[in-house]
Amino acid sequence: MRKDVRILLVGEPKVGKTSLIMSLVSEEFPDEVPLRAEEITIPADVTPERVPTHIVDYSEAEQSDEQLYQEISKANVICIVYSVNNKKSIEKVSLVSAVPLILVGNKSDLVEHSSMETILPIMNQYQDIETCVECSAKNLKNISELFYYAQKAVLHPTGPLYCPEEKELKPSCIKALTRIFKISDLDNDGTLNDSELNFFQRTCFNTPLAPQALEDVKNVVRRNMMDGVKDNGLTLKGFLFLHTLFIQRGRHETTWTVLRRFGYDDDLELTQEYLFPLIKIPPDCTTELNHNAYLFLQSVFDKHDKDRDCALSPEEVKDLFKVFPYMPWGPDVNNTVCTNEQGWLTYQGYLSQWTLTTYLDVQRSLEYLGYLGYSIIYEQESQAAAITVTRNKRIDLQKKQTQRSVFRCNVLGARGSGKSGFLQAFLGRNLQRQRRIREEHKSFYAISTTYVYGQEKYLLLHEVMPDIDFLTETDLACDVVCLVYDVNNPRSFEYCAKVYKQYFIDSKTPCVVIAAKSDLHEVRQHYSLSPHDFCRKHKLHPPQPFTCSTNEAPSKDIYTRLTTMAMYPHMAQADLKNSTFWLRASVGATVFAVLGFAMYRALLKQR
Repeated sequence: MRKDVRILLVGEPKVGKTSLIMSLVSEEFPDEVPLRAEEITIPADVTPERVPTHIVDYSEAEQSDEQLYQEISKANVICIVYSVNNKKSIEKVSLVSAVPLILVGNKSDLVEHSSMETILPIMNQYQDIETCVECSAKNLKNISELFYYAQKAVLHPTGPLYCPEEKELKPSCIKALTRIFKISDLDNDGTLNDSELNFFQRTCFNTPLAPQALEDVKNVVRRNMMDGVKDNGLTLKGFLFLHTLFIQRGRHETTWTVLRRFGYDDDLELTQEYLFPLIKIPPDCTTELNHNAYLFLQSVFDKHDKDRDCALSPEEVKDLFKVFPYMPWGPDVNNTVCTNEQGWLTYQGYLSQWTLTTYLDVQRSLEYLGYLGYSIIYEQESQAAAITVTRNKRIDLQKKQTQRSVFRCNVLGARGSGKSGFLQAFLGRNLQRQRRIREEHKSFYAISTTYVYGQEKYLLLHEVMPDIDFLTETDLACDVVCLVYDVNNPRSFEYCAKVYKQYFIDSKTPCVVIAAKSDLHEVRQHYSLSPHDFCRKHKLHPPQPFTCSTNEAPSKDIYTRLTTMAMYPHMAQADLKNSTFWLRASVGATVFAVLGFAMYRALLKQR
C-alpha cells in the first residue's frame, strides 16, 4: 500500500477550492478566504485509511502553468472543482491526467437541483474519473466525504479492476482473482467450501464469517447466477461475481484488501517484495527447504494428484502451475529426477526438483513458493520462512558433523566416458531407458534420495563439461568429486588423472574414481600409471566398477557411498575402505526407501 496520499485541487477561479480546504481544517466556513491555502498535511492516525495525506491548493492568480505541471506530476489524485451554479465552470473541466480524478461540484447550497445530469456524460467519456461528489464548503456538506473519496481513489482505484462501459472485471483482475481462488481451493475440487471460505475470510480480514453470513453470501450468488454455487460451495464464477458486486456497490477496498493480501500491487502485478523476500546467505553456506516447506509441497502434490497414483501426469503438472505466470519446469526436469514408467513425475521426483531449485537458485525457489501462496497458507511473514540456511561448511569440518540434508557431487570425465549414464542410473534408469532420452531434453543434473545410517539425504549429481582448462569455481565447489573413465577406451583415464592433479590433489574434497562401462572388456589405459596404481599412490579408493547396462535398475550402492563421503569428509581413507563402515552406512537403505514410499501411500489413503 502507498505510504502517503497527495491530493491536488484545481479548477477555475472562484469555484471554492481554497474554501473547501479551510472548511475541512477548521470545520467551519472561513470569513476571509486567501487566494491560495498553504499545503496541509493530515497525520496518518486521524485519517480513515491510516495514511498521511497532503492537500495542495492551486491558484491561477499566484502560480504559473509550469508550477501547475510540477504539482500535477507530484499528485496521485486530482480533484477538479467546479461550481454547481456556474455552467461555464463545468464546461471548462480539463481531464488530461495520468492519475485518478474526482469531480467536485462545490456550492451545492446555492442551487436546488443537482449537476449530475450535466456531469454524467463527462464521467462516461473519461475512464480516469473515479467519482463525482457534490458538496458545500459553506454548509460543510460532504467535505469529509470528498477527501475520503480522494484517498480511496489512490488506495483503492477502480481503473485496474473494472471496466464501467462493459460493466465487468478487467482481464488482469480476473487473472489475479483466479489465482487467489485456486490457492484458496485447498482440496482442488473447483469450489470453496465453508471451511475454505472461512480460511480465506480469516486470512484477508482477520475474522471468520458466521454460518448464517456464509449462507447469506451464497444466497446472493444463487439469486444472480445459475452456476455460482455448486454442491454448497462457491465456484470461480461465483467468486468473481461477488467481487464485481463489491466494486459496483463502491466497496473497492474489499477487493483491494484481498489482492494486496495475496501480494499484488496497484498494477495487479505481484510485488518484488512478495516474490523475493530478503534472505541473507553467507559464503560457504547452502540453502535447503525446511520441514514445513516439505509439508506444504506435499499438500500441493496431494491437491493435484487427482488419480492418487503418487505421480503427476502432464495434465496434473499443468494444473499445478496454473497459478504461475509461466511454466517453470521444462522437459529436462523429467531427466533430472525420478519418474515412473510413463515418464511422469513421482512424488519423490517432485520433491527432489524443489530441493534442487532451492539449492541452486534460492531466489527462484522463493518466487515459485510465492506463486503457490506458501506464506498465506502457512500464515508466515514471507516464504523466506520455508528456507534453512546451513552453517558454514568449515564449521561442519571442524565439528566433524553436519546437519545438512543436500550434498553436491560434481561428476567429471572425458567426453564419452559415461558421465550422463552415471547420472541417469542414479534415477533408476538402465541403458535401455536412457536411450529414449532426446538430446535436446538432456539434463546436466540428477537428484534423488539416499539413506546413510537410516537418515534420508539428497545427493545432487552435476555433470561438468570436460574442458579441463576452463573449470570454474562452480565446477569445483562441491562435497564430493566423481572422476569417471571408460574402461573400454585407452585414453579415457588420462583426463581423470590430469583433473585430479591440477585441481584436487591438495583439496580436502573427497574424490572417487569410477570405472564406467565395466560390463565391457577392460583395456590398458595409455597413462604412466594404471588406474589402480594411481589411486593407491594418491591414497584414493580403488576404481569403483560401474555399469548401467543391466536388465533391472542399476545398483545404488555407489551413490550411498558418495553421500557418506560427502557427509564424513574428515574420516580417514582407511575407515572409508573398511567394508564394515560401508555396511553400517548403507544398512537399511533399501528398506528405508521402500518404507518411506509405503508411509506416503498410507498417509494418502488416510486423506
